[in-house]
Amino acid sequence: MQIQVPLCRATIEDDEVAAVVEVLRSGWLASGPRAAAFEEAFAQRVGARHAIAIESGTAGLHLVLAALGIGPGDEVITPSLTWPATANVAELLGARVVFADVLPGTLLLDPADVARRITDRTRAVMPVHYAGAPADLEGLRAVLRGRDITLVQDAAHAVGTRHRGEWIGGGAEPAVFSFHPIKNITTGEGGMVTVSDGPLAERIRLLRFHGITKDSWSRHQGRGGVRYEVLEPGWKYAMSDLHAALGLVQLGKLDRFNARRQHLAARYETLLGDLDVIRLPQAPPYPHTHAWHLYVVRLQLSRLVIDRDGFIGALGELGIGAGLHFTPVHLHHYYRRDGRYAPGDLPVTEAAGETILSLPLYPGMTDEEQDRVVAAVRAVTDRHRLREQGGTR
Repeated sequence: MQIQVPLCRATIEDDEVAAVVEVLRSGWLASGPRAAAFEEAFAQRVGARHAIAIESGTAGLHLVLAALGIGPGDEVITPSLTWPATANVAELLGARVVFADVLPGTLLLDPADVARRITDRTRAVMPVHYAGAPADLEGLRAVLRGRDITLVQDAAHAVGTRHRGEWIGGGAEPAVFSFHPIKNITTGEGGMVTVSDGPLAERIRLLRFHGITKDSWSRHQGRGGVRYEVLEPGWKYAMSDLHAALGLVQLGKLDRFNARRQHLAARYETLLGDLDVIRLPQAPPYPHTHAWHLYVVRLQLSRLVIDRDGFIGALGELGIGAGLHFTPVHLHHYYRRDGRYAPGDLPVTEAAGETILSLPLYPGMTDEEQDRVVAAVRAVTDRHRLREQGGTR
């Protein structure tokens, strides 16, 4: 059956289309005035001293670690319950990723397990604000206090998230956001790095555009002449004005989008709260604002005769899209190939990796569509529930 309620759908309205068309007609499509305006607006929105627009969240993580000088011989601690980019960028720089477990309730990085895994080679810890809930920054800061280790926030899920009253991206540590179409706001592809440290921001900007002293917009305007100098090798990670124009309009709608996500999350809790085969998301115990990037539930497989993948497939047969966020990174071939990681190393993460699934959640989703999702979840549950006379798994 064709998917009728997808896992996600970007909300693109007439003013986004008009903003992109305006850039197309302007004659300047690469990174320029609109990218700069998007940086300024985003910095103001989260309370950051510096905001740097890049072509993807992955690029942002890569740039931050590179700007911190992380490389061979260094270690970076991350959760394994994340998209592979969080780990891959450290490995690409020659560093070694060290995976730490997550907390059994929230699935956020466990500060106590981080503390156990720190060595004299640890240079950075990268928590993930999983599904839009803030990681325990206070706990992590306490673990790292007095150590020469940088906290780098993977905020790909956290546009509009707050931790103890502080917007994610507005704190002292670098934070990296993603604007992929599945995210709370989108630029098509793109991301943003926020930092408070001026010299670090300057180096990230340098590495973002080939390591040269002037970007193409500056040279186009003739500021300081047209000559340029390579200070160190960098990448082509700048955001184009086409993408930034879309982001500027979307940023203005963030509160509306996130309010709708919060409404839908609250409805899921009400409509699914009585199902004994599903564990609903658990909120962090500290003051926070949840961005509800994802709505991740966990199946009680001991009460079902199918596994998680079968459950997702059964939803698909009823026209409902569902997702997996995520397959634990330490169980992928690359990270297992040399014996560094194996099943059993991260028990909480691995248990979650077998049972989690993401239900549809996006601002344009109607209550009626959500009711169809809930009806499908109940139908699959009833059809595949383990009964006393119904056999075993």
